[in-house]
Amino acid sequence: MTSPLDGLQRATHATVLDGPGQVDAAIRRQVAVGQPPPELAALVKKIRDEAYRVTDADVDALRAKYTDDELFELIISAALGAAEHRLGRAMAALEGA
Repeated sequence: MTSPLDGLQRATHATVLDGPGQVDAAIRRQVAVGQPPPELAALVKKIRDEAYRVTDADVDALRAKYTDDELFELIISAALGAAEHRLGRAMAALEGA
């Protein structure tokens, strides 16, 4: 099933995960598919499963290793990956109905 928003979705995916950034694109892609480096695992899991529970403390715990710009990119990558995962499951359910 195609959508008029498919092009926008592809462009957003490419920009967030493969475009220029402070964090290496390979790490952004790992975060998006829910397979981040160990130090990011708790935050990425929380973003994917219960984003409403993410607190300042969750982000502050990573400030020793990551800058604000890097954390922003990682959080956006995790959120994009979670959204794409949910969209894929929803589309599969619709096709199976």
